[in-house]
Amino acid sequence: MYELIVVGGGPAGLAAACAAWDKGLRKILIVERDRELGGILNQCIHNGFGLHHFKEELTGPEYAGRFIELLKQTVVEVRLDTMVLDVIPEGERVSVHMVGKASGYRVEQTRTVILAMGCRERTRGAIGIPGTRPAGVFTAGAAQRYVNMEGWMPGNRVVILGSGDIGLIMARRMTLEGAKVLACVEVMPYSGGLNRNIVQCLHDYNIPLYLSHTVTDIRGRNRVEQVVVSQVDEKRNPIPGTEMVFDCDTLLLSVGLIPENELSRQAGVEIDPRTNGPAVWQDMETSVPGVFACGNVAHVHDLVDFVTEESQRAGESAAEYVSGRRWEEGLTGLTSGGRTIRLKNGDGISYTLPQRIDPDRVDKLCTVAFRVNRICGPSRIVAADSAGNRIAAFRRDRLAPGEMERVALPRALLDKAVGEITLSVAEKEVEPA
Repeated sequence: MYELIVVGGGPAGLAAACAAWDKGLRKILIVERDRELGGILNQCIHNGFGLHHFKEELTGPEYAGRFIELLKQTVVEVRLDTMVLDVIPEGERVSVHMVGKASGYRVEQTRTVILAMGCRERTRGAIGIPGTRPAGVFTAGAAQRYVNMEGWMPGNRVVILGSGDIGLIMARRMTLEGAKVLACVEVMPYSGGLNRNIVQCLHDYNIPLYLSHTVTDIRGRNRVEQVVVSQVDEKRNPIPGTEMVFDCDTLLLSVGLIPENELSRQAGVEIDPRTNGPAVWQDMETSVPGVFACGNVAHVHDLVDFVTEESQRAGESAAEYVSGRRWEEGLTGLTSGGRTIRLKNGDGISYTLPQRIDPDRVDKLCTVAFRVNRICGPSRIVAADSAGNRIAAFRRDRLAPGEMERVALPRALLDKAVGEITLSVAEKEVEPA
């Protein structure tokens, strides 16, 4: 029987496995459905990774390679080209059903599981774009794999719907490969990507960004021939008479990511509708004891460095769960009736993670990740309890939905909190001239 099975061999799974090994676990298995470790990083050949964790700028494959080399220094078992079919908690152990090309159908027993399956892209069907169904409509991530790993060019004249980071990066990548990117179209009044990507991928290449616009028609029989773009109102409904027609052969969709949680649901894990990922405690344990979640399966990140930090926390917590140290030290929590502080999102906040905190299991600080739902200027992130007491406040010069934010709540303040804690944005009022 394994001590830990990690589902997913991307950046989250690699970091979690390495952290669990460093904490003393020795019977660890990583199950990865692709033919190689690294996950989505293998197709992200641009730089910008590792600035926080390694203090240097790396490409995606280089970042993944660092952790693969760390993994080679251990005896962690890896099964590639293997799909996990089911995760079934059974008391003090978990059954993991998997099938692989080499190993066939197997059922492995483990003390604990870390879910690190990442996320998938939202498709054309998910957003209901009208028009015909010709060839030439791709998700941005699929196009990225074709260009960077398979050596295929999806098209020559490109329109991109959505301004998420993958879409912005593909605007630059397609331009560098010789394609003409006609426009990047965003239905919201702000971009969904990092500001640095807007500058480096659009502005530097004179690619126009149309905010508050969307695709209202796709024309073409065998291949995309035209895309119609219309302006939208405050309710995101197309405004008649604002149509623009782009002659193109390719439409790339960068319209959001969805955490991959079919296995989580099958295992009975509680899903937070705000994140579409598991509701977790501050140590990344889910509502099912012994089942942990980390990375994009829990909530969508914009920086892989933060995925690594969060996943290391999950790996260390899984090791403590297996060793029993959490209970030997008298730490209360999910299964022992300890005190629970629920985190809620207030004005200006889309979600918070973790969703629950047990102060008795917090050492010094509890890191809370969140996203805002609008662009804000100079602001304060305010944490208040159910009695209206301000627990903490954090200054920010600028906040944007495309950038995940984090704050650290001290243990001493958590001990004083009454009931729930609500995180909200308080924008600084501008004095009249």
